[in-house]
Amino acid sequence: MVKAIMDRVFIRLEKKKEKTDGGLLLTDGADVSRTIGVVESIGEKVTSVQVGDKVLFHQFDELPTYDADVVVVREYSLLGILNDDK
Repeated sequence: MVKAIMDRVFIRLEKKKEKTDGGLLLTDGADVSRTIGVVESIGEKVTSVQVGDKVLFHQFDELPTYDADVVVVREYSLLGILNDDK
């Protein structure tokens, strides 16, 4: 695991969907961007999220990392913290 520095946030992306909410199967050609994930590591200047938070982030601000399912963004690219409460 990598330790984030400064205002960086490492996020493990949600798994790719195989079906839509309506039940349609998605093919590999249907490139659905993943902009939701769980925070794995935060830098010392990050104040708005904690490790384990499920977050939504801006899709064009992500950078790839050592793992295809992990991206790094700056804190200002985070759009919100998602609650699983209904």
